[in-house]
Amino acid sequence: MGQSDVAARPPPFFVGGHPALDFLNTVATPWGETIEWLGNGRDLLDWLICAGLVPLPVARRFHRTAHERELDQVARRAREMREWLRDFVRRHAGRPLPPGAVRGLGRLNRLLAHDERFRRLEPMPHAGEVPAMPPEPAAQWRWERRWPTTEALLQPIAEAIGELACRADFRYVRRCERCTLWFLDVSKGHGRRWCSMAICGNRAKAAAHRARGATGPRRAHR
Repeated sequence: MGQSDVAARPPPFFVGGHPALDFLNTVATPWGETIEWLGNGRDLLDWLICAGLVPLPVARRFHRTAHERELDQVARRAREMREWLRDFVRRHAGRPLPPGAVRGLGRLNRLLAHDERFRRLEPMPHAGEVPAMPPEPAAQWRWERRWPTTEALLQPIAEAIGELACRADFRYVRRCERCTLWFLDVSKGHGRRWCSMAICGNRAKAAAHRARGATGPRRAHR
């Protein structure tokens, strides 16, 4: 991807209502032209920062120390995972996810088997500063992850996809009526039709208004 293409590219969209669907939306055609946000390894790192899936110090370390070719290889694997996810979502969106669909998630399990995630004990913030009855816990768990290689950058993506399969109601996984972006409809009544008002909703309303004007009653000429 050329420098001018990156400069002209809009910021990534986070309209999916779920990190896995935001990942799916890293390639999209919102205005008739395909936009790719994971064209190379640097793109992948930037998107992971924006998505909050990789801590900023970790991303900066990879930006500084990782070889370009290694990062690009991980970005290629991320794009492959994205298209695999697209096929999975297309097949199951709009209805409850059947138990048999889990058999199609073996790819995730193989990747997650290499994860280096662990829990760390840390003090509760402000513990003991204000007396409470009953006393508040003094410690809490916090998840941490080691990032030994660039391949670890795929782990939070795989985890997000797993969370989508485990916790999201696939009946409300939908694609925008006007573009290629996907979203999880958690609106009241589940009547969401567009990725967002800013991207497609306003255009849809404007088109409907024009259509009503074109077909409305005409004033009779005398």
